[in-house]
Amino acid sequence: MRRLTQIPLLIAAVLLIGTIGLHLLTRQSLLDCFYQSVILLTTVGCKEPAPLDDATKLFIVGYLSCGIGVVTYGGVQFGQLLMNTDLQALLERRRMEKDISRLANHFIVCGLGRMGATLCEYLESRKQPFVVIDENPAVFDEDIRFKHWKFLVGDASQDEILHLAGVSKARGLTTVLPTDADNLYVVLSARLLCPTLQIVARASDDRASQKMTQAGATRVMNPLSSGAIRMARFMLSPSIENFVEVAESEGVDWEIADVQVPAESALVGLRLSESGLRDSGIMLLGVRKVSGQKIFPPPGNLVIEPGDNLFAFGNSEGVARLSAMLEKRTT
Repeated sequence: MRRLTQIPLLIAAVLLIGTIGLHLLTRQSLLDCFYQSVILLTTVGCKEPAPLDDATKLFIVGYLSCGIGVVTYGGVQFGQLLMNTDLQALLERRRMEKDISRLANHFIVCGLGRMGATLCEYLESRKQPFVVIDENPAVFDEDIRFKHWKFLVGDASQDEILHLAGVSKARGLTTVLPTDADNLYVVLSARLLCPTLQIVARASDDRASQKMTQAGATRVMNPLSSGAIRMARFMLSPSIENFVEVAESEGVDWEIADVQVPAESALVGLRLSESGLRDSGIMLLGVRKVSGQKIFPPPGNLVIEPGDNLFAFGNSEGVARLSAMLEKRTT
């Protein structure tokens, strides 16, 4: 891209030198000298500048030599650029940024290591829109392009990159960069740009987890401790873990959703037994009240209040119906 801007600047500089040089030698107007500089450089050959003394002849010879050299250099560079992958990469990046700008309610994954790739594959299997960010362009190989994943090459802690990823319109962000310091910077930058964004971060120890929580992370995960807990659960309840693995491998459509009750929702003021959630194929696992109280499992006579968080279990259609029921306004 830099070479594309250098070529016209070099040609403009040659024309400027020719115009000023002819003006000083021939005392003609700047417009006439500019016109003669153009026709000399393009080798059109309309008329010679007057008076054509020895100094003017020497200047024209030097001007034409430099000018033809610059034009030839520009043509060669432009030809190489057309055949080079730089232009293709530039066009691909512009097209990718345009596609990303159309996204809304999507997810942002920072880091395409093993965890990042697994996250992206899971989101793809759930048909969820996402953008992945990594500063190493080598990770975005042909396989990633074949999958048509939307990606950005850059530092995820930079505000410009997060803006390009649509952080203000995103549904959530997860950062799984190699170091805790990088993840901390991403959490801090994303929280400053979007105070309501759901942010999930990876940490290697409790100290880093505490700092990320203070920086604005909604949830911080330690893969080592989480893996150990899952192994313990597998030992204690192998049938349940087998059910989850089989359900995921067989493509069983089920989700656990965390949704908040809007103040204008038609469900506000109703008991859970009166809400009709069970008839919609939704099993309510728990409720978190605005005060922070957590009720697991919730009783049928629990009254739904504005700001309550409902933890629901069901298939995708049921979760979608739940969102529609919550968005329904009172008449």
